Amino acid sequence: MSKATFNPTIFNKSGNKPFAAILDKRISRRDVLVKGGSGMAAVSLMSTFGLTGCGGDSGSDGSEFVSELNFNPIPGSLTDAVVVPEGYTAQVLAPWGTPLNRAAGNFQTDGSNTSIDQENAVGMHHDGMHFFPLEDSSTEGLLVVNHEYIDTSALHADGELDAETGAPVTAEAARKQINAHGVSVIRVRFDGTQWVVVENDPHNRRFTGASAMALAGPVSGVGQTITPYSRDGMMARGTLNNCGNGHTPWGTYLTCEENWPGYFFGEEETQTADQQRIGVSSSRGRYGWELFAGDDSEADDEFARFNVTPTGNSAIEDYRNEANGHGYIVEIDPYNPDSTPVKRTAMGRFRHEGVAYGKLESGKPVSFYSGHDARFEYIYKFESDALWDPADANPTDRLATGAKYMDAGTLYVARFDESGRGVWLPLTLSSVTTDGGTLADTFDSLEAIILNTAGAADLVGATPMDRPEWTAVDPVTGTVYLTLTNNTRRNEETGTNAANPRLNNAYGHIIRWDDDAEGTGFAWDIFVYGSADVDTDGVKVPADINKSGLTEMTQFASPDGLAFDGRGIMWIQTDNGADDVTQYTNDQMIAVIPSQLQTTDGDYETINADNQAQLKRFFVGPNGCEVTGIAFSPDYTSLFVNIQHPGNWPYSTDAAEETPDGVSVRPRAATVVIRKADGGPVGV
Repeated sequence: MSKATFNPTIFNKSGNKPFAAILDKRISRRDVLVKGGSGMAAVSLMSTFGLTGCGGDSGSDGSEFVSELNFNPIPGSLTDAVVVPEGYTAQVLAPWGTPLNRAAGNFQTDGSNTSIDQENAVGMHHDGMHFFPLEDSSTEGLLVVNHEYIDTSALHADGELDAETGAPVTAEAARKQINAHGVSVIRVRFDGTQWVVVENDPHNRRFTGASAMALAGPVSGVGQTITPYSRDGMMARGTLNNCGNGHTPWGTYLTCEENWPGYFFGEEETQTADQQRIGVSSSRGRYGWELFAGDDSEADDEFARFNVTPTGNSAIEDYRNEANGHGYIVEIDPYNPDSTPVKRTAMGRFRHEGVAYGKLESGKPVSFYSGHDARFEYIYKFESDALWDPADANPTDRLATGAKYMDAGTLYVARFDESGRGVWLPLTLSSVTTDGGTLADTFDSLEAIILNTAGAADLVGATPMDRPEWTAVDPVTGTVYLTLTNNTRRNEETGTNAANPRLNNAYGHIIRWDDDAEGTGFAWDIFVYGSADVDTDGVKVPADINKSGLTEMTQFASPDGLAFDGRGIMWIQTDNGADDVTQYTNDQMIAVIPSQLQTTDGDYETINADNQAQLKRFFVGPNGCEVTGIAFSPDYTSLFVNIQHPGNWPYSTDAAEETPDGVSVRPRAATVVIRKADGGPVGV
């Protein structure tokens, strides 16, 4: 989630505060690791997690696991340029506004591109992404990129925005904003020297805030999804606030709709329970698009749909149900240019921030994990009814395979107990609530539970977390990791809990767990706590805050993006939320190999402590940015990282070239491609 994305309200009114009274007992058993080699990052670890990986072993994708990072970590940076380790290069690729087909004009530095240009060009504010190879190539593929939100001052030319409110002044300006959202599918090729966008390729596509999308699963073809646009309730229009992402074992892309509720307006007295719980706006939509309803140029109620206030006699006369088509994980087949994206509603409706599938086992269900990115919200798991068939890794119809594994199953929410154990609580009509009833006492159908997923989770006693963001699964051990980016509203009144133990948590932490082989239990621990080394006055941050003993070379705040590559390296990206850290460095990306940090005997000694037991800073972004989104070429010689909302960058196609003093450029979110100068695999 970007710095510019607003989320000022706590919508969770459940009061769920489990285990605060026994927190000290839990922390005493979870002392951080402080032993090992010089400069080692202190990481909180438990011997029960996973198995130790060994160099030479390989994962299910054929990648060879590695045991050591082989680059010199870099210091922090505060410049209008990216920084990479010695021996690496950084190239700007597919910045916002890059034409994808002939319908788009070239990018204009004065902001004068039209809504048609934007509909056919790379969207704004790159976020989650994935690389899909063509013909198993490491030099040719489809880069699929999320576009979370917009920077109106950069998007528009002079006169397109109201000088006082910042709102668009014409329907055309509002339409351009809608078209800057969504997802881009971009064919890219390495030409032997650099990566380039393949212009006018049939695979190049844009999905915007207005694109047609199918609804599948429980919230499809029901009364709550009927609109004038979709009278049978089978379709939705557009995807918004696409932040984190995921992918599937069968070769499709998953984009997550995060802070979408504020795009819609509904009068407070008419809002439903689910609209109030999720945070639909009761004043004005985020960008005020609904204000252009009735404009002479409006087509198919393109603006009216953002007002969800009931005004007619039924759902086919107004857009009371429009928001019910949002808040899902959306599946896209990047290889089929003629396919329609599908919103997989069985996986829950909330502010999704990333999704990852768990370890695959033939004959076992497929599990997907996702966090709800807001203060005091929850972590979810979806478990398929269908059992995994390895033959489905190479299907002829990818979206049909997605329907098999993602349209029917059980949605769970996590409760983290003080003992280091936890339980996945099912969200079904028969689920027991904390007052001794069942969810059937409040909800009349599964689709009603899905539409108010967070409200159902409140009732069963889920654990409120410090903004759950991206999820990643270690290919070596199968352990699931999730970033908890921060929560400065956790105070004495709200209380703490074992999984979120710090008040005024400006730094965030990373939690991890292993599901039991059978049943709904899991074992969990905190992997690492974000922190500064010294505070803003130059005083060492106390140990009860810097619980992982981070140093100047390892300090970070607000872990956000998170991914494993197939070699077992975990990449942590930040969206800094702490002044202590931002005074030292811009947002960054850190690498670590968790499987090499496992304890074996409970005394917090590490394996290979002398050669690899530390976090290593690999990348720092330019001033003002968030570092987010990560993808690899299959041979790991190219690492793709996204830069979102930079301040005064990029100056050239060399991402590491600093913008000269006194020079202003129109900031453009972009993908940065990092390669070794010798062409070898990145990081090792």
